[in-house]
Amino acid sequence: MAGSELSQAVEQMAAPAATAQPGNAILRSLIGGLVTALPVLAIGLLVLNFAPTYYTFLALGAFVNLIVVVGLQVFMGNSNIANLGHSAFVGLGAYGVAILSTPLAMKKLSIPNAPFGFATLELDPVSSALIALLVVGIVALVSGKVISRLSGVAATIVSLALLIIVHSVFLNWTNLFKGNQAFFGIPKVVGLPWMLVFAVMAIVAARLFKDSRWGLQLRASAQSPQAAAALGIDAKKLRLMSWVLSALICGLAGVLYAYFAGTISPKLFYFQMIFNTLAMLILGGMATVTGAVTGVIVLSIGLEFIRSIESGVTVAGIQMPQLLGLSGVALGVVIVLCMAFRPSGISGRHELDELLSLLLRRRAK
Repeated sequence: MAGSELSQAVEQMAAPAATAQPGNAILRSLIGGLVTALPVLAIGLLVLNFAPTYYTFLALGAFVNLIVVVGLQVFMGNSNIANLGHSAFVGLGAYGVAILSTPLAMKKLSIPNAPFGFATLELDPVSSALIALLVVGIVALVSGKVISRLSGVAATIVSLALLIIVHSVFLNWTNLFKGNQAFFGIPKVVGLPWMLVFAVMAIVAARLFKDSRWGLQLRASAQSPQAAAALGIDAKKLRLMSWVLSALICGLAGVLYAYFAGTISPKLFYFQMIFNTLAMLILGGMATVTGAVTGVIVLSIGLEFIRSIESGVTVAGIQMPQLLGLSGVALGVVIVLCMAFRPSGISGRHELDELLSLLLRRRAK
């Protein structure tokens, strides 16, 4: 696989700049991304038209996780570097729109002493989202300058340090972030239709990056750093590019979460989110966007089933005891078993459209 991607990277670098990624290749990636998004669209439309309110709320949370996992895949799946800091960007996006878009009457209750005049500032949801994503992009660019120079365990540790720093800011800058208390009053302007639209956009963006010359060269540099360097591939620049794109997608997930939940707190964007989304990506397969989607669908359904039995169920007339914490155990088991027996995840190294194409060719024979 490494040799194949390196040879493709050579072809991409040898191609003239104007034809480095032909229009038909972009179209294939676009169609591939839309095909990958089809199961998401189908589930979303079923929930939208037939599910009760409770399941609609669960679906909204699952779609937020989906966007986070897709963002995580953009960096991890292409650079082969574990990222433990992605939920920091989710939190920055959520708190960004909370601080900017919450009505003034609510700010008088929640952050009356906010610095920089934020207590008297109220922007519309779209402007707030754009500014929040700009902040996410700046933080990602600064932190990415450090992480892009590292690889392996060192880069992972720095990403974890970023998470701890951001979480500490959320907890201790109480005048702006309210500390451990919930930040409430955020306008609820996002429903399931908009969540579906942004989920599809995230999937397509991740697929376009994966199939682009930058994604290809980044994967080649991850698999064979020395050979990639000999070919003139700038791995640091490519890691920085994927880190920033990953952060922006995760920040978008935070924005959407704040706009549908209406209330947020720091604990939502800490280790629990890290474990959930990492398990989803590992289960589905981090090498592909299809893997990210698959892992979210399978684990979201599985975890909801586990949560339903945590408080105790009746089986054949026998009341089972409470099994609190079972979902956390299940996440750990998923990660361990996948890494031991299926490191490439459920989807392996093939995207959904590639698998369908392979299947059709075999049937044609």
